[in-house]
Amino acid sequence: MVTPDDYLDLNLTWNDYTENDNFLRASKIFLPCMYALAFAFGLIGNFLVLIIYIFCEKLKTLTDVFLVSLATADLFFLSTLPFWAYSAAHEWIFGSIMCKIIRGLYTLNLYTSMLTLTCITIDRFIAIAQATKAHVSQAKRMVCGKAMCILVWVVSLAFAVPQFIYSTQANHDKSICHALYPSHLTELGLKVLQLTLGFFIPMLTMIICYSVIIKTLLHARSFQKHKSLRIIFAIIVVFILTQLPYNLLILIRSIHLDFYLDDNYTAAVVITEAIAYLHGCLNPVLYFFIGVKFRKNFQKIIKNIRRGKHQGIMKQWQTTEEEGSKTCTASHNVEATSMCPL
Repeated sequence: MVTPDDYLDLNLTWNDYTENDNFLRASKIFLPCMYALAFAFGLIGNFLVLIIYIFCEKLKTLTDVFLVSLATADLFFLSTLPFWAYSAAHEWIFGSIMCKIIRGLYTLNLYTSMLTLTCITIDRFIAIAQATKAHVSQAKRMVCGKAMCILVWVVSLAFAVPQFIYSTQANHDKSICHALYPSHLTELGLKVLQLTLGFFIPMLTMIICYSVIIKTLLHARSFQKHKSLRIIFAIIVVFILTQLPYNLLILIRSIHLDFYLDDNYTAAVVITEAIAYLHGCLNPVLYFFIGVKFRKNFQKIIKNIRRGKHQGIMKQWQTTEEEGSKTCTASHNVEATSMCPL
C-alpha cells in the first residue's frame, strides 16, 4: 500500500535540481489531477458500495461485511487526497496537527485494507478448500467475522500510532508534511515493519490460499457455483499490481539512500505512486463489472430513482391540475354570484 513518505521526502531533494524544472512542473500538474480523479470516482463508488451492501443486501454474508469494511477503509484513504493534491501543487499549509491526522488516516487505511483482504482470502480458503471443516452456522461465522473486522481496525490503529506521533510540518524551501523520526534506524525499522506486515505477508498469504482455492475449484464439478469468487480474486490481483511497484521502490530507497539523487528513480516514484493512488476508486469498478449481485442492486437503485422522479412529476402535475380545477370552480362561483340580484 502506498504511503506519502517518498513523495514528501523527495520535495527536499528536488529543490537541489535546476535541470529538472520541466519534470517538477509536470508532476505538479500530473499528481493533483490523478488525486482529483481518484477522489471523485472513489468517493462516489465507495459510497455506492456502502449503500448497496448495507441497505440493499443487509450484510447477508460474511463477505459483504468484509467488503463494507474495505470500502470504509478506502473512504478514509480518499479523504486524505485533497490535502495531498494541494500539497503536491503548492505546499503544505494545514499545520502539524492536520499533518498527523492525515498521515495517520493514510497508514490506518494501509493496514486495514491489506488485513481485510487477508481475512477475505482466509474465509474463502476455509469455505472452499477446507469445506469439510467449515460446517459452522452462518450466525457464528457472522459473529466471528464482525469480531475479526473490529480486531483488524484495532490492530491497524495501533500500527498507525507512529504516524500520529512522528508526523509534522517542516519548512524548507516550502512547507511539507512528513514523518520526522528520531533516527534513521527507527525509520528503517518502521518501514520494514510496514512493508512486511502491511504488504508482503498478506500478499504471500493471498497467493498461497488462492493457489489452493483455484486448484480445488478446477477439480470440482461445481466450479460455476463459485462465480462470486471472481470479484474477490480480481480485487486482490488489482491491489497487488497497483501497490507492488511502489512498495518495492520504497523498500529499495530505505536500504539505499543514494537513490534519492537518481532522476530516473524520482520519475519512477511519481508514476508508480500515481498508479497506486488509483486503488481507492478501482474496487467499485470491479464490483460493477464482475459482481452480478452488485450490478443488479445498482440497477434497482437507478430504477427506483427514476420511478421516484416520475412519481414526483405525476404528483406535481396532479396538484397543478387540481389547483386549476379549483380556480376554475371558484371563478365560476364568482361569476354566478355577480349575476344574482342584490
